[in-house]
Amino acid sequence: MSDTNKLGHKIATLREAHHLSQQDLADRCSCDVEIIIGLEDGELPASLAPLIKITRALGVRLGTLMDDDEQLGPAYIDSKQMEEVARLKSLQTASDAGDLSYFSLAAGRPSRHMDPFIITVDPSGATDHVLTAHEGEEWLYGMEGCIEIEYGKDVYVLHPGESIYYDSIVPHQVRAYDNQKAKFLAVVYTPV
Repeated sequence: MSDTNKLGHKIATLREAHHLSQQDLADRCSCDVEIIIGLEDGELPASLAPLIKITRALGVRLGTLMDDDEQLGPAYIDSKQMEEVARLKSLQTASDAGDLSYFSLAAGRPSRHMDPFIITVDPSGATDHVLTAHEGEEWLYGMEGCIEIEYGKDVYVLHPGESIYYDSIVPHQVRAYDNQKAKFLAVVYTPV
C-alpha cells in the first residue's frame, strides 16, 4: 500500500481495529472481497456506494474515510480552494455513470452528520445503467452542465440552479446527461 493511498490505509486500519479479515469485511458489506483488496491496495478507484457500505460495516461516518486530518471548529473552504476544485480529486470513480471526481467540502471536520462534495461528472460513453442503494439521504444542486438521476423507475434531468433531494435507499444512479461534462454540489447524509 503506497503512502498516497490514504483511503486504502484508513480502510485497512479500521478493518484491523475491528479484528476483521478482508473477507470478513466483504461479507459484512455484501460485496466481493476483490473490492476490499483493491481499495486497500489503491488499485481500485473508489465509488460512493461501496464506501458507504464499508463505513456502515465499520461503524464510522463516510467522512472518516475521506478526511485528511481532523480539526475542531468549522471546516472553511475559501474562494482560492474552490478554484482548485477542478484540479483536485480526493476521490475518483469510473463506472457506467461516467468518470466522477469528488472534492470534500468538509474534510477535517470531525463528528459531522453530512458530507458535502463538489462532484464533476465526465461522460465515459458507457450505456449500462447499474443502480445502487444505501442508507441515508442525498441532496444534489446543479452547478454546470446537466446530470441525469435515475431514481427507481423515474429519470430526472438536473440543470444548473436546480436541485433534487431523495432517500438513498431507493436504487439510484447519478450520471452525465447527453454526453456532456457537468458539475454539481452533493450533500450526503449517512446514518451511523
